[in-house]
Amino acid sequence: MLNRFTHSTLGWLAIAIALVIGLACPSPALATGVYQMPPTAPTDSSWVIDEAGVLSRLNESKISNQFKQLARDTGSEVRLVTIHRLDYGETPESFAQELLEQWFPNPEAQENQVILVLDDVTNGAALVAGAAVSEQLTAEIAESITAETIGIPLRKDSKYNQALVDASDRLVAVISGQPDPGPPVDTVSYETEGTFATAEETEENRSNATVIVVGFLIAATIIPMATYYFYQSMGG
Repeated sequence: MLNRFTHSTLGWLAIAIALVIGLACPSPALATGVYQMPPTAPTDSSWVIDEAGVLSRLNESKISNQFKQLARDTGSEVRLVTIHRLDYGETPESFAQELLEQWFPNPEAQENQVILVLDDVTNGAALVAGAAVSEQLTAEIAESITAETIGIPLRKDSKYNQALVDASDRLVAVISGQPDPGPPVDTVSYETEGTFATAEETEENRSNATVIVVGFLIAATIIPMATYYFYQSMGG
């Protein structure tokens, strides 16, 4: 009977500890890092890496063909990468810059390169460009593309296809030397909410987590004891 009690207690404690660890440490497999991207830039057969799966096949093909033709006409290459969840501490900007440096290790190779990154968890986007192409694709235009051309359709209804097709159209126009079509008109007023928890919210969440953990540990002790005494009384 003592062995049964001991094994039961250990079993409940193991379950409680596993649940606590699972809540505290989300699986890194859900995140995407630069090390998970192809080690070299995709060839001209694919200009889009849609890891997040937000594009339809039709629009992915359309964007790839646009970028392929742009490279032939201007020598400037644009690549679109969508991801689902960044590594801890990573931002779309840092991810895009690291990817540019991985695919094109020196400034000469980077000169005519553009990489557009979108994370579908935060809907954050970033554009990085080499020195030569930046003469047409200025920092101001790049910021407008990520914040408005992409940001507005995503804030409205998470319209990923529209956002990325419009962004590719605008990139092609600007890099080709055509007039900048500009961002879409945003006719809706949005209230901006912080994406980070306040100190009070963080403390409340921490307290809730503590209660859950303590509850598991108490249950892991009381339930086996109750079971033990039940069997004792039955045996008596």
